[in-house]
Amino acid sequence: MATADIGLIGLAVMGQNLILNMNDHGFVVCAYNRTQEKVEHFMANEAKGTNVIGAKSIEDLCSKLKRPRKVMLLVKAGAPVDAFIDKLLLHLEKGDIIIDGGNSHFPDSIRRCKDLEEKGILFVGSGVSGGEEGARYGPSLMPGGNPKAWPFIKPIFQAAAAKAPDGAPCCDWVGESGAGHYVKMVHNGIEYGDMQLICEVYQIMKEALGMTADEMADTFDEWNKGKLDSYLIEITRDILRYKDTDGTPLVEKIRDTAGQKGTGKWTGIDSLDRGIPVTLIGEAVYSRCLSSLKDERTRASKILSGPKKGTYKGDKKKFLASLGEALYAAKIVSYAQGFMLMRQAGADYGWHLNFAGIALMWRGGCIIRSVFLGKIKDAYTNNPSLENLLFDPFFQEATATAQDKWREVIQMAVAEGIPTPALSTALNFYDGLRHEMLPANLLQAQRDYFGAHTYELLSAPGKYVHTNWTGKGGNVSASNYDV
Repeated sequence: MATADIGLIGLAVMGQNLILNMNDHGFVVCAYNRTQEKVEHFMANEAKGTNVIGAKSIEDLCSKLKRPRKVMLLVKAGAPVDAFIDKLLLHLEKGDIIIDGGNSHFPDSIRRCKDLEEKGILFVGSGVSGGEEGARYGPSLMPGGNPKAWPFIKPIFQAAAAKAPDGAPCCDWVGESGAGHYVKMVHNGIEYGDMQLICEVYQIMKEALGMTADEMADTFDEWNKGKLDSYLIEITRDILRYKDTDGTPLVEKIRDTAGQKGTGKWTGIDSLDRGIPVTLIGEAVYSRCLSSLKDERTRASKILSGPKKGTYKGDKKKFLASLGEALYAAKIVSYAQGFMLMRQAGADYGWHLNFAGIALMWRGGCIIRSVFLGKIKDAYTNNPSLENLLFDPFFQEATATAQDKWREVIQMAVAEGIPTPALSTALNFYDGLRHEMLPANLLQAQRDYFGAHTYELLSAPGKYVHTNWTGKGGNVSASNYDV
């Protein structure tokens, strides 16, 4: 008998927690895993006493689902998703819905959405953020794909999602095709940037200001009460306060080599493909790459010279205020770049992205949740066609107010020899964007000089011309192309 509202395949921690979350909100979930023992263990333990029902096979799962049948996959991205889809197709009918809630790359979701639509199946690729705790008590959910599926999954998704401080669910329809997983990819890229910015601030506090872990924790605690209030600031405070068994800060014992799962890299590569300068996320990825060269850095530290550390003699309390402003301003740039990238992808793919809704989705449940996102939501609510987040009056004023202190921080870090790739590239982007004239005129002349690549004149944009700079090169120009 068909009694389940939704089926979920994949009983790792995320899958189990999301099932229990949906159960808490009154939905009957049918659970299935490729390994039957895992289903039996889940039903006898974590799901005991709930309305969750187990399935012994894909066919059994589909037979227990109300129509239109809704099946969510929380399995490893790539081939496993396609393998389960192929198995499901044997037991589904037109109008049924397959939801991929894994960390899939958006081109795969574009392909799956198209292929399944031809078979009459509605596909949804949904970003899920918030980790294990989020899945259990309220994640940020970013569904996109076939819009016909949304009315059927909306009640379940919005009930299970985290709630923003004003009670709004951190879940809304993102857009068509692969939009859900694309937005999740950009979310993860911004997460890379936020984490790198905080780490740079930490290094300045530690090396230039000579602050203890507890002193740094107190500063982050203070920042978390104001405009920097966010999950990442909160956990940074907690990490800095955490002591090992010997009473010393555990963070100082952790090897300084960062791992990554690839979503930040995907964002960087995609930004290059679209010609959108998402420089802060790029620097965050490269910073992780540099951190992995531990042995080489250890050798370099013994032979490469730099300024003497710990020479800062200014007012530390005043400088900490400047550091907070620099962090806030760089964070604004990071999000501005992320929304620029989503805007371009939307135009490229014909997605109708709801930017205010995306900011709302990120206000709770996810790793980058913060008070700050409410301002982004307001910006796009006030002007849905906003060209650039930095053009919004609130963010114009915020960056104008912060920029002198932002520059002060960068100057000090350079003088101290402390790397600030993310803080610095954010300022460089800001300065580049506000310059009506950049030196690309010289660059174009260079390209034309050595390769006859042509250039445009300010007086005639769109018309490409070539100059015989040496009198020897001739007047034949290369075909025009963008790189």
